[in-house]
Amino acid sequence: MNPLYLEVFVVGLGILLLMLEAFVASTDKRYLATIGIVGLIAVFVATFFTGPQHLPADWPAAGFYALDATALLFKRFVIVSTILVLVMTIDYAPVVERLVPAEKRGAGLGEFIALPILTCAGLMWMVSATDFISIFVALELVTISFYVLVAYLRRSPTSLEAGTKYLILGALSTGFIVYGVTWIFGVTGQTNLDAIAKALPALPATSHIALLFGFGLVLIALGFKIAAVPFQFWVPDVYQGAPTPITAFLSVASKAAGFIVLLRVLEPFLTFPPIQPKVELILLVLAAATLLYGNLAALPQRNLKRLLSYSSVGHAGYLLMAVASLNVAFARPAIEFYLIGYLLMTFLAFMVTGLVFRSVGGDDIANFAGLSRRSPWLAGALTVAMLSLAGIPFTAGFLGKLFIFQVALEAGHYWLVVLGVITVACGFYYYLLVVRAMYWQPAPDDAPAIPVSLAGRIAIAVLAVLIFVVGIYPQIVLGLLG
Repeated sequence: MNPLYLEVFVVGLGILLLMLEAFVASTDKRYLATIGIVGLIAVFVATFFTGPQHLPADWPAAGFYALDATALLFKRFVIVSTILVLVMTIDYAPVVERLVPAEKRGAGLGEFIALPILTCAGLMWMVSATDFISIFVALELVTISFYVLVAYLRRSPTSLEAGTKYLILGALSTGFIVYGVTWIFGVTGQTNLDAIAKALPALPATSHIALLFGFGLVLIALGFKIAAVPFQFWVPDVYQGAPTPITAFLSVASKAAGFIVLLRVLEPFLTFPPIQPKVELILLVLAAATLLYGNLAALPQRNLKRLLSYSSVGHAGYLLMAVASLNVAFARPAIEFYLIGYLLMTFLAFMVTGLVFRSVGGDDIANFAGLSRRSPWLAGALTVAMLSLAGIPFTAGFLGKLFIFQVALEAGHYWLVVLGVITVACGFYYYLLVVRAMYWQPAPDDAPAIPVSLAGRIAIAVLAVLIFVVGIYPQIVLGLLG
C-alpha cells in the first residue's frame, strides 16, 4: 500500500465533511463527527496494512517523506488523538452552538468538526517530514488550521484573545524557522536532513558559528511548538481561551508532532562533534528551565485549563530531559512511551473538563466542587487522570517519568534528575488540589446533572482503563516501539 494514501484519504474525508455540511440540510451537525470517527478508524486500521519501508529514490516524495517505524507509530498516535477530539466535540457541540444566534442554530459546527481532520493530515505529514521544506509546509498547514480552531468561539472574548495571541506568536515562530533554515542552507547547501548530516563533516571550522546560529533559530521555532521555556508565553491564555477539544488537541497531538520533528532535526547536529557539546548544553538548559517554570507556575492556578496548560509546559520539560540524553539507547523509546501515556491521561482530563464546562459554564477548580456526589464516575475518571499526571505508581504517568529519569541517569545528568524529582513533588500538590475539590468540598445546591454521550462514556472508560494497563504492563507499549 502506498503510504501517502493515508494522508490523501484523511484530506478527502475532511473535504467530504465540508461538502456534507454545505449541502445536507440538518440542524444537528453532530452526525458529521460520527462519520469522521468512522472514517478515521478505517484509516487507523489501514496503517496496519503498510509497514516501515525504505522509499525508492525515484519515488515522487523521496527525500521529503519517510515511513520509518517512528513515523508510522505517530501517524496512529495522531489519528487516535483526532478521533478523541471528535468524540469530545459530540458532547461539546452545545457550547459551540450556544454562541450562535438562534436563527442560525447549527451553523458553523460542521467546520469545527472538519478542520481537526485536515489538521490531522498535516500532523501526519509532519511526523514523516525529512526535509526542512516539507517540515515547513506541514507545520504551516497545522498552524493555520489551529489559528482558526483556537479562535472558533468568535463571540467569546477569551477565545478571540487566545486566537490573536496564537496568531501573532505563531507568525513570529514561522519567521524564526524560515530564517534559521536559510542560514543552515547557506552553510551546507542542503535542506534535506540526511544530506545535511553528510555535508557537515566537510565544513570548514569558520562556518560552525553560522551553523549553530541557524540551528538556534530553528530550535526557537520548535520550542514554540512544544511549549518549551522561554517560548511558552502563549500557552496559558491560548489553552484557557480555546474550545476544550482544541486545547486537548494542541496539548497532545501538536506537542507530540513537534517533538518528533525536533528529534529528526537534532540527528545531524548531535552526530557532528564540533557542535555536539553546545547543542547538548542548550537542550539541558531548556529542559531545566521548562521543568522549573511549568511546575512552579502551576502551583497558584485555580482554573483547571490554565493549570493543565502550565503542567503541559512541565511535561515538555520531562521530555526534554530525554531529548538532551539522546546518546542513551533507550532515550527514543522513553520519549515515545511518555508521549503515549501523556495522550491517555491528558485527553481523559480534558474530556471531563469539557463536560463540566458545558454543564456549569466554567472550568475553575471551584466548579468541580462535590463532583464525586453529582457524577461519581466522572470524578473517578478525572482522579485517575490527575494521579497519572502526578506520577502515582501503577499508572502510565509513573512509568513515563521513571523511564525519563532512567535515561537521564544513564547520560550522567544527575542534577537534572534531582530537579525532576523536586518538580514531581510540586505536581502532587497542584494535581491533588483538583481531587480535593471533587471529594472534600461541598457541591452547590443547584449543581446540574452532567449528561454524557455514549461515545464519550466509552472513550472515558477506555482511557481510564488503559492508564492502568500501560502502567502495570508497559511491555504492551514497549513492544509497539520495537
